Amino acid sequence: MSRKMGRAWASNSLATTDVVRLCRKCNAKILADAPEGLCTACLFETGLDVLAGQADRVRDASESAAAPNASATKTLGELADYALLEEIGRGGQGVVYRAQQKSLNRIVALKVIRPGQKTTKAHLQRFRIEAEAAASLDNPNIVPIYDVGEDDGSYYFSMKLVEGGQLQDVLKRESIPVRQAAELIAKLARTVHYAHERGILHRDIKPGNILLDAKGEPHLTDFGLARLVETESNVTRTLETLGTPSYMAPEQALGNSSQLTSTTDVYGLGAVLYHLLTGHPPFAGGTTYDTIRLLLETEPRQPRLWNPKTDRDLATICLKCLEKDPQRRYSSALALAEDLERWLRHEPIRARRAGMFGRGRKWVRRNPTLALLILSLAALAAAVSSNVWKSEFVPRTAVTGIAVLPIQMTTHRRTRPPI
Repeated sequence: MSRKMGRAWASNSLATTDVVRLCRKCNAKILADAPEGLCTACLFETGLDVLAGQADRVRDASESAAAPNASATKTLGELADYALLEEIGRGGQGVVYRAQQKSLNRIVALKVIRPGQKTTKAHLQRFRIEAEAAASLDNPNIVPIYDVGEDDGSYYFSMKLVEGGQLQDVLKRESIPVRQAAELIAKLARTVHYAHERGILHRDIKPGNILLDAKGEPHLTDFGLARLVETESNVTRTLETLGTPSYMAPEQALGNSSQLTSTTDVYGLGAVLYHLLTGHPPFAGGTTYDTIRLLLETEPRQPRLWNPKTDRDLATICLKCLEKDPQRRYSSALALAEDLERWLRHEPIRARRAGMFGRGRKWVRRNPTLALLILSLAALAAAVSSNVWKSEFVPRTAVTGIAVLPIQMTTHRRTRPPI
């Protein structure tokens, strides 16, 4: 009986081993113990599908994680034809956004003024004047204006987005070589002269309004304080003092809008050049009031005292721009550019160093307290000397004289001896 059972178990085992199965996916012959009932090729393909599905799930998860950021970007809102992506700048005249112009599908910089409690019609009128003035300029070193408009009480203009940093940010990280500084200001001076020829003053030239592109080329932006010289309106005469104090010309600090000329921007270019050469603006006080007081009452220090690498002629050019009297500055931005270009070519410059009297006058303005003290001591010394001279303590030299007696002339007659 047990022998029969052994033979039956062996036959059954052999039969199981010889059973041929078909792949449930492609019907190919497979062994009885094939995993998942699949042939080798289908099993490999299934594994690839599994991996692809996992990748899709990971990608979907990452997109869902990024969704809050996208929605956060959208929360900045829209303005007219523009989707506001992020804030990239803020100043006294408005807010600048990185924005997408939907109709043209391009990224721009959008400057916006939203009327607030302190915003007057004069502010808004000035905003529109400045935008229209800047939009008329077409120069490779001026950031172009694309569009000017108003939407639901918000005034805006869009301009080219320069993918580069502000000059003021560059100066915080590193110093600029002297020659490169002269080249940069020469280019900007010609750019400013281009605007002046079209009757437009910038009035706020400073490192924050100068953008450097990837090639290091300067671009002048934010004509937020520009005005049309030929069609000056009452708005510009009655507004508060405009500009940035550390780079502001004296006549601008005094609020004399009617006296602003092209030499006002020449001063601003000189102030930026001074910063490039020395590492700081010509005047900087603890407060706006202190800065303006220094600007009006003192003279800037010689750039060579801050940076010995500064060439004497370049320092002379810089200080000529910073003269208190507009008549003593360069007559135009073009004249400044040409003198800088002469210096770059190692040619004699037109500007001349101040003489002894001029240096003395500037020293007095730079050190008024010390000058007053010296003057007072000199006056005191003169007064004391005069009093001592007149007093009896000074022995006087005795006066000696020769008495001249009258000479009596006696005439003797010569007589002949008797014969």
